[in-house]
Amino acid sequence: MSPRRAERTLRVGIVCPYSYDVPGGVQFHVRDLAEALIARGHTVSVLAPADDDTPIPEYMTAAGRAIPVRYNGAVARMTFGPVTAARVRKWLAAGEFDVLHLHEPVTPSLGMLALWIADGPIVATFHTALIRSRPLQMAYPLVRQSLEKISARIAVSEDARRTLVEHMGGDAVVIPNGVYVDAFTAATSDPRWTGTPERPTIAFLGRLDEARKGLPVLLEAVPRVLAELPGARFLVAGRGETGPDEVRELLGDEAAAAVEFLGGISDEDKANLLASVDVYCGPQTGGESFGIVLVEAMSAGATVVASDLGAFSRVLDDGAAGILFRTGDSADLASTLVRVLRDPDLRARVSKHALEVVRQYDWATVTDQVLAVYEMVVAGRDAPVGEDPSSIRGARLLEPRRGRGDSR
Repeated sequence: MSPRRAERTLRVGIVCPYSYDVPGGVQFHVRDLAEALIARGHTVSVLAPADDDTPIPEYMTAAGRAIPVRYNGAVARMTFGPVTAARVRKWLAAGEFDVLHLHEPVTPSLGMLALWIADGPIVATFHTALIRSRPLQMAYPLVRQSLEKISARIAVSEDARRTLVEHMGGDAVVIPNGVYVDAFTAATSDPRWTGTPERPTIAFLGRLDEARKGLPVLLEAVPRVLAELPGARFLVAGRGETGPDEVRELLGDEAAAAVEFLGGISDEDKANLLASVDVYCGPQTGGESFGIVLVEAMSAGATVVASDLGAFSRVLDDGAAGILFRTGDSADLASTLVRVLRDPDLRARVSKHALEVVRQYDWATVTDQVLAVYEMVVAGRDAPVGEDPSSIRGARLLEPRRGRGDSR
């Protein structure tokens, strides 16, 4: 392997739209990208919504408490308004960034504010993949002119790129979400979660109260799987209101006993869980642009069974690196799980190919691609990111209406 070429040391400002108080996929992507860039010697500052008492990394600046908003089939926690805009201005002025990297700049949160306020080398990453997006259609008129300030666009998947093109025009380079592949490959099997031929284990990770994550689809499949494999165990990790009582009411005591709720788990436990189970199940029903947890499971050696969403199919190499079932079809999921659990040769073959596929998603590769975009937009620009003089006029849009206050 040839040595990596020398890179210019950059000052990078990254804006995360969603709250660090309740982290999710975009927040983890921002965190891991920041740490990958810092490991390369770059100076990085992240601005994210967070309460003042929320533990955050030293490279992160809290932009204040966020409010919950329904967005993309989930509840996203975002912050907006004139007080938040003032914090964005202060952070930008202090940073003197060579490049500003915004995530989801058309979401009414920090990214949109920073796009209004800033001028200079700006990169934007788009994560959302929706066939029809009313929030995007509503937000677009507010940011249409500001989008012209973006020097380069990144989409995390072909699905996200298509959403961007269809709703806002223009195009983007596809750079996937990153995973520290070796951290999952090196994870150790935990006896609590390790499956056996008589008692195979199936894992699910995700928000338990977001229907699009597909837990109801998996739970409906449980009795059918148990009819064929009575010892099967279903390990459910994640936060939410769904719990043993709800499952017992849905499935009855006997089937519910096969479902174990692990609650929220640490990154280390997540890796060990995925390294222990026979199958990782991704039953999501829509709204997915990539499928980061699938890549994590593949890296840990679990055989993936997932719904045949376009984004999942692409990550799973059209079914060669994981087994696909019909989205939302619990009966098809059950028969697929039984077939995969009964065939260790199939699991070994699919998992071996998956370990080859995941290398393209390793942060070493993804960081190279992101840095290439940074270098392109910075080339020929001597001045750091600054304030757009016209943003003062745009700030009037942020003024609260009578009787309403700013989110702080």
